[in-house]
Amino acid sequence: MRGLFLAVFALLIVAGDSGRYAPQLIANALSVLQLPRINDDLVGVAKTPNDQTSSLSHSSASQTTEALALLWLASKQGSEVAQSALLMQFEKAHEEQFAPQNGIEESTATYYLEKLVNLENADAAWLLYQILGEEGASQRFMRLAALGDVAEAQLAFAMSTESPEKREKWLIRAASQDYLPAQAALADWYLLHGQQALAKPLLAATATLDMQSAFKYARLLWDEGEYSKAKEHFQFAAEKGHLQAKKALEATGLYTPFSESQAIKLADSFSWESKADCLQRIQPFATSLATIMRAHSLYQSFENDERLKGLSICLAPPIWLKADVLRCNPDFNNTGVLGCNITPLASIAKKRKFSHAVVVAEQGKANVQNGVMYLDISDAYSVFVHELAHFAGFADEYPIGKGMAKRLCDENDISDFSPPNLIVDSEFWYAPYATVNNWLDIDPATIIARAKTCTVLGKNSYKPSRRITFMEHHDSGVIPPLYLVLWQQQLERQNVQRPISMNFFQAFHNSGNQKEAAHWLAEYEAFTGSKG
Repeated sequence: MRGLFLAVFALLIVAGDSGRYAPQLIANALSVLQLPRINDDLVGVAKTPNDQTSSLSHSSASQTTEALALLWLASKQGSEVAQSALLMQFEKAHEEQFAPQNGIEESTATYYLEKLVNLENADAAWLLYQILGEEGASQRFMRLAALGDVAEAQLAFAMSTESPEKREKWLIRAASQDYLPAQAALADWYLLHGQQALAKPLLAATATLDMQSAFKYARLLWDEGEYSKAKEHFQFAAEKGHLQAKKALEATGLYTPFSESQAIKLADSFSWESKADCLQRIQPFATSLATIMRAHSLYQSFENDERLKGLSICLAPPIWLKADVLRCNPDFNNTGVLGCNITPLASIAKKRKFSHAVVVAEQGKANVQNGVMYLDISDAYSVFVHELAHFAGFADEYPIGKGMAKRLCDENDISDFSPPNLIVDSEFWYAPYATVNNWLDIDPATIIARAKTCTVLGKNSYKPSRRITFMEHHDSGVIPPLYLVLWQQQLERQNVQRPISMNFFQAFHNSGNQKEAAHWLAEYEAFTGSKG
């Protein structure tokens, strides 16, 4: 505060000089500060005594304070030279973190900068914003700097506003000044709103300078079919250390997007016979570059997951389908969850003989519908494992919705589902009775603990573990040994599973194609052994 007091005091002392004309005030101030001439023609008076740049330490703190006051008086008279000189002092002091030897305290700088802001000096507003920080600076200072075409301020102002219209407006203004961060931010804004055509030229401008822009530009090029050019930008981003670009290069090197007819021909290239005990044959599908990257990552993680090695589950490498093959929607048929029209997969299934499928789409809530698992690109491997257990009939151990709870949490109806990891209260003990007995036969020390499955109905449900398992929180990573035994038992009881043939039967039946429906009903009966 001492510096601020001196600044005010000095301003009062030199106020008597306010009648002197600005060039003389500037010359006097510069001679005290021992700075080089800023603009001799504009100053219009005697040159400063020393043409060499020197530190403020050459003058005393009090002389520095008086010199700043003189520059302010000249600034108030409209001198841009004086304003520039003040800004030079404060920028240097800010860069050196207001070191004591410089003779300028932060309070002094902010005092004069606020005065310059009142003169609508945009550079002063931006410097004041930098000194005070996001919390201390007001929107007024930032907005003034933005109005003054300070690109950094325009970007900061854009990102600080909650108004979409204002954000886009100021991003455009900042980007128009060829300010790289603003161009990248505006491109992100357009991509977020599905305006790829507007984002593309911005990304093209920044792609050779910024690895993130290079990756996004490559994604756009790939989606437009410019594969060679896209790979060049993926390569650039990967060399700069962009992890997703490296994964994109790996995926595009291993997989190719196929049409339905091409995928049918590809189906013969994989043999389940090379894998032993394939009681569930699972085929993943991807629908875009982003989803094949995710599908490949899931495939690799499954292949390396030692926990699941003992299960009779076989996972084939993913098939990358062209974008027009599957019709997927995050709210498929108004269900509120991700789903797709899977009928194009039927011909592939006839050739490859998979019993279950995983479809990775761009976005939507993960779920299992009979023999099809739907995931989006944000779903972690732990989500995949959780949903994989649903393929074998495991029930969720978190509170489920009322509709499903009414069927699953009733002591009479639960036997229709018989989830291996869940029981409910019955009049005499638990239901299903056979499930409890199975737990105890496997491990007599099994502890029956409360589950949250039936909470919505206020009913009690139970699981065979005190721990929070992967069926309650997928990311907990806890798969108790008992659950693995139960899982393998379920795989060996194919009559309790719902393979993809049931999905195909329902889809073709609903569309009126009874010939195909009959074929897939027969496939379902053969898998589950339910015919007859």
